[in-house]
Amino acid sequence: MTPVATDTTILAILAPFAAAAIAPVLTKALKHNAAWVLALVPALIFLHFTGFISAVSHGETFGTTWRWVPAYGVDFSFFIDGLSLLFTLLISGIGAFIILYAGGYLKGHAQQGRFFSFLFLFMGAMLGVVLSDNLITLFIYWELTSITSFLLIGFDHLRAASRRAALQALVVTGGGGLALLAGILLIIGVTGHMSLTELLADPEAIRGGDYYLPIFLLILGGAFTKSAQFPFHFWLPNAMEAPTPVSAFLHSATMVKAGVYLLMRMHPVMGDTTLWMTVLPLFGGATLLIGTLLAMRQTDMKLMLAYTTVASLGLLVMLTGTSHEKALEGAVLYLLAHSLFKGALFMVAGTVDHEAGTRDITKLGGLRGAMPVTFAAAAMAALSMCGLPPFIGFIAKEILYEGTLEVGAGILVTTVAVVGNGLMFAVAAAVALKPFMGPKVETPKPAHEGPILLFAGPVALALTGLAAALFAHTTGELFIGPMLASLMGHQPEVDLHLIPAHVGMPLLLSLVTVALGIVLYLKIDTVRALMIQVLAAIGWGPDKGFDQAIKGLVGLATWVTRSVQVGWMQTYMTMVFAMTAIALLVPLFLADGLPNWPDFPEFRFFEWGILLIAVVGLGAILAAANRLTAIVSLGIQGFAVALIFMLFGAPDLSFTQFMVETLSVVILALVMTRLDLAPADHRPFGASVVSGIIAVAVGLGVMLTLMSITQQPFDTSLSDFFAQYARVIAHGRNIVNVIIVDFRGVDTLGEIAVVVLTGLCVLALIRVKTKTTSAQDEGAGEEALAKPMEVK
Repeated sequence: MTPVATDTTILAILAPFAAAAIAPVLTKALKHNAAWVLALVPALIFLHFTGFISAVSHGETFGTTWRWVPAYGVDFSFFIDGLSLLFTLLISGIGAFIILYAGGYLKGHAQQGRFFSFLFLFMGAMLGVVLSDNLITLFIYWELTSITSFLLIGFDHLRAASRRAALQALVVTGGGGLALLAGILLIIGVTGHMSLTELLADPEAIRGGDYYLPIFLLILGGAFTKSAQFPFHFWLPNAMEAPTPVSAFLHSATMVKAGVYLLMRMHPVMGDTTLWMTVLPLFGGATLLIGTLLAMRQTDMKLMLAYTTVASLGLLVMLTGTSHEKALEGAVLYLLAHSLFKGALFMVAGTVDHEAGTRDITKLGGLRGAMPVTFAAAAMAALSMCGLPPFIGFIAKEILYEGTLEVGAGILVTTVAVVGNGLMFAVAAAVALKPFMGPKVETPKPAHEGPILLFAGPVALALTGLAAALFAHTTGELFIGPMLASLMGHQPEVDLHLIPAHVGMPLLLSLVTVALGIVLYLKIDTVRALMIQVLAAIGWGPDKGFDQAIKGLVGLATWVTRSVQVGWMQTYMTMVFAMTAIALLVPLFLADGLPNWPDFPEFRFFEWGILLIAVVGLGAILAAANRLTAIVSLGIQGFAVALIFMLFGAPDLSFTQFMVETLSVVILALVMTRLDLAPADHRPFGASVVSGIIAVAVGLGVMLTLMSITQQPFDTSLSDFFAQYARVIAHGRNIVNVIIVDFRGVDTLGEIAVVVLTGLCVLALIRVKTKTTSAQDEGAGEEALAKPMEVK
């Protein structure tokens, strides 16, 4: 049984949105020191959710629901288990240090309050993703992460590069979000489950169904775009145009991990299939190698770390795709380790840039004396990223190697993991050592240690990575085991130790990884030059392809617009009526594969007379010598309809029709007398024939459709309702008036408003034209007076 979470949990989940509202005001009052107050929000969220650790570690789960749109089964519901709890603690815990870091990094920035606001919105959206139980609510938060990341990445909107990066991230992740929406709707339609808890309780609902393949592809579309899997990896490094606090938060615990979270969450109902265990390791492994190789190409510290994030996400996807318990345990451990060391290293990179004026490793060196605390944090985080003891990254590497050796195609998967980890070792060493070790290099700014707001986060996260390894057994019991249980669907045995119990293949693979990493680090300049040559030879890449795709899309939209929006009312009307004719006639001709013609009614003599009047009116319109005569002749059609109303017992409608038709003809005639129009049709004969055919088709379609409708059994339920309640509810005897004024009161009010607005617009145009004409006449008079008199 799932215990119900308290209202305090709901408040904790919504707290970031409240903080986003007050952040600008608080920053205006306290300047950058507002970070100390604002950081209390994620810190308190973190403390609140720590209260669930003990119960969740013993297999309990928690949930709470607010009714939102009950008619459609959409609830504001949340679900806390091992998977969502660890993500929540990472988001809120790291988020608290990100807020502090942003206070120091953007000190004095005119828009710092706005930046805090965007950060909190982003934090709240990510909390919603990992805690949502309702599938539709999850999607709403999912898209909110895309929107808020767009605001953060494009924060420096005056720079073209920032705008492009923000747009690229929004297009890629937003497109994936649409795929996810389709997948969610398909899941709901196939299984009937609107919540994750119901879905997880029925693991064969998707995996054993006929729609597994489309659901699989659509879910992967959302996860791969969000977590930057090949070939969608290009948007994530470009997102480094954002300020460093965004990069640190984005890459450590939030948006880019959302895709991994989704795959892990869906593993119990979609994993352990041939398709899952083929596609995920294939694309994850490719992303791992591509990301690390591209990282070796860079010299910018943030870009190097960004590409290794791409690689790490690939490693997590590859491990998740194995569906092997030990490999999944390695994935969970690595996710925790990566969040800690990557958040610390990104903040280190930002601090170096902030205090030294550059983050190019080829222009840095010898900073360890000027920035000792930052160097210590960088060294500890890099050791974890390298997979060296005594840090959590070492344990994660040992476990994941043990897992990859046991899966199918284990040699291939293990080889990819070893090569990728070796490359990440080299990048981590370069980021941590190149700027700080060696002889001192003159930097654009005199380097010095940053304030506590800048180094508190890196130090805390690096030390947490150390503590998680030193107390490995507790880490496994409280965090890794419950999260792994969410992936596996049962409670596994997790027993972690910092010191390996025996010397086996995983430890030997770790030694190979370290040796490979050291060699690559020593030869990093050579590898970088080689990668530059390879990329130059290839030339084209997904990033360039994105620009080409956007250019092609804009070109297509321009062509379609110019083809459809030609600026001629005649063309628009022709298209509208042509589509109307098609919509009316096609169903009549294609129903059951045969023309579905209605029976032609038997007319009485006076009905034939009215029809004859209408035909005569049509002939008068066609034979009219000018448009004014044709408009007057149009009234004959309206009078024929009015006669039908009168003869069939609706005199009120008949009189209304007579008045409306008369007024319409008079008004149109008056308007026509004010317009300078050609007296005859200016169109060529061919165009007139086309228009005639379309007109006949529309008329025939309307006639046949109405005949088909009138020959169907009449449903009196609506008529009976109005007859029964017109007097009781609306207190009126005239049912038609009651329908118009009461039952359709809002609709009638809208129609009246449209008429009033139209009249006001016409009045405004007449006044403008009158003033323009008067001004022209006045100008012409002044010009005439200014001319010298001609003497004859």
